[in-house]
Amino acid sequence: MNGDIELLLKLQNIDYDLGELERSKEYVPDMMDNLRKEIVDTEGKLVSLGEQVTQAKLEQKDIELEEASRQEKFKELQQRMMNIKTNKEYDALISEIDQIKERLTELETRGLELLEIIEISEKELEAVTEKASSIRKVNEEQISNLQSQIDSVGTKIKEKSTERDDIAGQVGKRAKAVYERIKRGKSGAAVVAVKKRACGSCFKSLPPQRIQEIKLGGSIITCDSCGRMLVWLDISND
Repeated sequence: MNGDIELLLKLQNIDYDLGELERSKEYVPDMMDNLRKEIVDTEGKLVSLGEQVTQAKLEQKDIELEEASRQEKFKELQQRMMNIKTNKEYDALISEIDQIKERLTELETRGLELLEIIEISEKELEAVTEKASSIRKVNEEQISNLQSQIDSVGTKIKEKSTERDDIAGQVGKRAKAVYERIKRGKSGAAVVAVKKRACGSCFKSLPPQRIQEIKLGGSIITCDSCGRMLVWLDISND
């Protein structure tokens, strides 16, 4: 293999690592924000469920108090029935009693609804409490690991950059210039392996003579189609 190509493959791997490190500055904070949001959302649901249960129990208490008051009033009206003297008084009293009965039925129905709401909400509250605890524990651990990753990015970039400078300094000027030109002008790899007797990037078939030249590795060979530098790796042609 041509010495410059071998060095450029190493350089390309370092450039890939440097690119990943730079990208991590953007996507790692986003990952951390998503993990924090999951904690906030789950605990927000926990608070909402707790408030729902509390509100239902308060309403349940109000219903119990109103039911007691209405039952007391109902008994009082029944007692007054014993002293009614006119049809008008009787009709008015019956109307009032009917209204109380109707309201008591409404209160009973709502009371049963609240019992069901409380039962379901308390079960859900128990499940969400356990889930929220688990999510907080797992997510905070992941956030801590990601923060450590962010904190070390600068050091890693510096180390990789030093390694890159060292290797780049060993590459011939022409080969390095071609590599940098391709790297700036095209996405993806600048140096690609021949695969199944074709360019590993654009997959254009290569003539036998060109393949032999690449195998010999005596000079820098580029693809006539995409312009990338070509290298022969036995593993890529199994």
